[in-house]
Amino acid sequence: MIRRRPTLIAGLTLTAVAALTLSACGSDDDNPGKREGEIAGSDAGDKPSASPSPSSSSTAAVGRPKVELPPDLKLTFEDAETGDPVKDAVLADNAERMRAVDAAISGTDPEGKALGFYNTGKALEAAVSWVGQFEKANATVTGQVRFFDRDVTLKGTTSAVMTFCADESKGFSKDKETGEVARTPVTKNSYVQYNTRLDKNADGVWQTSQILSTRGAAECQP
Repeated sequence: MIRRRPTLIAGLTLTAVAALTLSACGSDDDNPGKREGEIAGSDAGDKPSASPSPSSSSTAAVGRPKVELPPDLKLTFEDAETGDPVKDAVLADNAERMRAVDAAISGTDPEGKALGFYNTGKALEAAVSWVGQFEKANATVTGQVRFFDRDVTLKGTTSAVMTFCADESKGFSKDKETGEVARTPVTKNSYVQYNTRLDKNADGVWQTSQILSTRGAAECQP
């Protein structure tokens, strides 16, 4: 049986690893089935072989794609409302971005439509590379991930910087073929800090354009 790569992923051209602005702390193991707690769109991978370039047409869709996740995967997002409608829009699109990565990994968005809708530039390259690593390992994601300490700083009318933490202590990778869950003990590396940039496109979507993740960050420890 031949597994097909998602249309978006398959259609992107490979570029050099040096083009990525993403880094992550933690394991040197690039196998998503073994990497401790590293799921839910962390886009990490200490030594990915290559990163795809973004497709200009992938973000041009009119209307927001519906992002669905499998029943065994739950993402929760705290601090969803600030009272500022612009910041709240950034928070909402960030949440959909994180959900879109897991939808591509889990197969509920096999063509990666939402992945391209909520990402652009280097963040899209990193997201597609991360999804590709799971596909190569024939792995998916399961469990629960909580996103907290979500903070937005607006930089003008069309740009924002957002930081947040992820609690992946109850999130794991799962073998697609056997269904075996790679449960790992909770350590400091179960917590990840993200620093991201989002840019508002012509359709009013706050797309993540840059993302940096730090596994084991002190700021996110319980």
